[in-house]
Parts: sequence; structure tokens; C-alpha cells
Amino acid sequence: MLNDEVAKIRKDYQKHQLLETNISKDPFKQFGEWLQEAINAGIEDPTAMTLATISTKGFPSARIVLLKGFDEKGFVFYTNYDSRKGNHIKKNPNVALVFYWKELERQVRIEGEVEKVSKKESDEYFASRPLESQISAIISEQSAEIPDRNFLEMMKDMFVRKQGDKPINRPDHWGGFRVIPRRIEFWQGRENRLHDRIKYCSKNNKDWKIKRIAP
Repeated sequence: MLNDEVAKIRKDYQKHQLLETNISKDPFKQFGEWLQEAINAGIEDPTAMTLATISTKGFPSARIVLLKGFDEKGFVFYTNYDSRKGNHIKKNPNVALVFYWKELERQVRIEGEVEKVSKKESDEYFASRPLESQISAIISEQSAEIPDRNFLEMMKDMFVRKQGDKPINRPDHWGGFRVIPRRIEFWQGRENRLHDRIKYCSKNNKDWKIKRIAP
């Protein structure tokens, strides 16, 4: 039975350790160090993260998005503001992010509140995107039902013919969100399921309290 096979899957984690003596007091610096190690290890899509939002009826919804920047203010991603996740965020700005770098046996969990980045930031990032990605952001009514794949191709062809060689400006419905964290947890797999878990908590995104929690 497949369920029996699934239940028997096991892995012991032995590659690294996470101790109070070797972590940064700044969670953003700690995150940057881990992200750089993930990049250096050649992990595919090291900036991929699960974004969880809450629907208007209180149901969780999760999907993978890409981190496009971070600093002491928070973690930035871009999307269609009128998408399903965008509409969730309008009603409830509380979200969660999860990074998982299995090759390093590491996970980072982030919980916080979302705000829009400035129009200038969104404009600059949109201008840096490949042309085809700019077009997709304009012609795709993200999360809306469409008849078939050909509909997307038709919308693209129509836009290209109409636009010609004119520069493409960022549409108002597309831009960046910044997740301002109030809790960041670093998880390092260890032997016998006695994993290392270190959490950083703050109410003002400045004064971080660091605690170890049980696995």
C-alpha cells in the first residue's frame, strides 16, 4: 500500500547545528547569511518561499512566490494586487512565509503584517523585468477564470500588436508587498528529531528577543 510506504519514509538530519553561540543578534543578518549559503550551495530557486494568507471567511491559502528583496524593514515580493492573495491581504494583512532549503536541512518561518512598497520601488522593479514578464503582468487577470490556454495567447498577441515599440509602463494593479516581521524562526535539522529552533520576536521590528524553542 502506498500509505505504508509513505509512513516509512525517514530521514535523519546531520549536516549542521544552530546554537546561541553562532547566531547573529540581528535576524535579518542571520537570514542573509543563510540565504547566501543556500545560493553558494547551488540550491535551485533559493528565493522561493511559501506565502500563506487568510481568506475573508478565515480559511488559509498558500502558494509559492519569489523573494525579490529584504532589509531591516522586511521581505519583499511582487504580484497582481487584484489576485486572490492580493485580495486576501487587503482584508487581512497578517501573513506567513516559509523558506525550505532541504539540501542544507534548514527552514525559516516568518510571520508578520503586509504593506505595499512605494510606487517608485514597484516601478523600478517592473522596469527591470524581461519584456515577456512585463506583458504577462498586464494581460493576465491573475486568479480569474479563463476559457483555455489559447485565451492567454490571444490576449498577449493583441497587446503586442497594439503596443508596438512603445515602452511598457507598470499597471496600477501590479506591484510589491513588504512583509514586516514580528516573528522569525530559524530551524536546523538535527539527529533523532532533536532539531534546533531559534525564534526572534519583536513588536516594533527593532528590539528582537531571541529564544530557543523545543522541536
